Amino acid sequence: MRSILIISLLSCFFAAYNAKVFSKCELAGKLKAQGMAGFHGYSLADWVCMAQYESNFNTQAFNGKNANGSSDYGLFQLNNKWWCKDNDYPSANTCNIMCSKFLDDDIDDDIICAKRAVQDSNEMSAWVAWVNHCKNKDLSKYLAGCQL
Repeated sequence: MRSILIISLLSCFFAAYNAKVFSKCELAGKLKAQGMAGFHGYSLADWVCMAQYESNFNTQAFNGKNANGSSDYGLFQLNNKWWCKDNDYPSANTCNIMCSKFLDDDIDDDIICAKRAVQDSNEMSAWVAWVNHCKNKDLSKYLAGCQL
């Protein structure tokens, strides 16, 4: 029993170790370095705003409660119906990646997939949080104080 508790605690420690919660400026810098400023017509502030409302900048964010039974993963809450595979839901797996890769602190693969997603016909409207909180809004606060 004691060994099970220790293993469980260590698992939690290692899972938390792989998660990263970005500050808005840290994320903005990373996105800018990866060519997201102006990508497909969307500003850096659009991406930062969307990430705040989708995941609160947490790379380990997970939403398994979509009405259609699908789940959303990571910083950009990429969905397992369309963008990644998780063996729990039939997927188009357009980004050709396991969803679990979106839950670690390396966001390079998340960015590549988000770039692919925004090129879809729904563009940024694929993210409901962007539509509800960012679209047609003054987004200057999302980059305010950032040394970009």
